[in-house]
Amino acid sequence: MIVVDIDVMLARRKMSVAEFADAVGITPANVAVLKNGRAKAVRFTTLDAVCRVLDCQPGDVLRFVPDEETSPAAQPVSS
Repeated sequence: MIVVDIDVMLARRKMSVAEFADAVGITPANVAVLKNGRAKAVRFTTLDAVCRVLDCQPGDVLRFVPDEETSPAAQPVSS
């Protein structure tokens, strides 16, 4: 699962959702979709704008968290 940590970056930058949305060029509703993990995709142009506004790298706002139920390590090994 991909987790979006925009709220962490906004807090570090002391930036409101409205300021961020305006600077990136997306609606506050779409910021909420990103923050709440409901986004199915993010355009590279949007990710570029997010990184420019927050002065960060994509890995600062996106991270991978393995799903324990489907990860190979969680599956029993048959012999």
